[in-house]
Amino acid sequence: AALNPWDVMLCVSGTAIACENALVVAIICYSPALRTPMFVLVGSLATADLLAGLGLILNFVFQYVIRSETVSLLTVGFLVASFAASVSSLLAITVDRYLSLYNALTYYSERTVLCVHTMLAGAWGVSLCLGLLPVLGWNCLHDRAACSVVRPLTKSNVTLLAASFFLIFLIMLHLYIEICKIVCRHAHQIALQQHFLTASHYVTTKKGVSTLAIILGTFGASWLPFAIYCVVGDPDYPSVYTYATLLPATYNSMINPIIYAYRNQEIQRSMWVLFCGCCQAKVSFRSRSPSDV
Repeated sequence: AALNPWDVMLCVSGTAIACENALVVAIICYSPALRTPMFVLVGSLATADLLAGLGLILNFVFQYVIRSETVSLLTVGFLVASFAASVSSLLAITVDRYLSLYNALTYYSERTVLCVHTMLAGAWGVSLCLGLLPVLGWNCLHDRAACSVVRPLTKSNVTLLAASFFLIFLIMLHLYIEICKIVCRHAHQIALQQHFLTASHYVTTKKGVSTLAIILGTFGASWLPFAIYCVVGDPDYPSVYTYATLLPATYNSMINPIIYAYRNQEIQRSMWVLFCGCCQAKVSFRSRSPSDV
């Protein structure tokens, strides 16, 4: 079959996603110091995005090299599970950031570790179940009338996925609003103690709120168009609409390592150790807390 440029772009996007997140996973696995709950969550996100990138590559290969409906179904299920794990890991990171501010005094405890592991077990368990649904029979291979804009997923399947995304997005929006309130309240308390709000406190607070807005805005801009189109779209519409909304959704997995990993001081230090050997001694880094945004 002739190459579809959209499929090529998805494959290129998958390659970039896999390379970026493979580096993050390698750094976290290589560095014994990166074993805190925060980095466990970042590692989960990077692993999910890495699998999503590999899934996009495999989908391209199996679509043009090994043409099989069964293999295509397995690939789609793999992609659904990977992207669901990525979105769920983002939610877990948001919850962790909220808890690190709301329960700052008890955050570094065994209870937090248990909470993080429980969240990740639940996130990956639900994601695996969502990925298995089309493989176990919730597909439209034998009923084309039930197909959605993402073949071979059924309309009811993509509606469930879209509804799950909307729920996660609303929860993240609520938590980030609460985080902004806590950050502003902390700045106000500092101002009362010092009898005035210094320029540095104002800049720090504004930067923190702006960063949160960028994180949530990037997530929404990447996934909302595709989620909405899955609900309102019709399989008879031109496939270009599906590609045009799906491609930006994959960019979220490309941006995640930049937002959650490469900006972190501890990961930057580990990268110096991994790639530059003794050169890391020449560079100073500031340790950041989980609540840093």
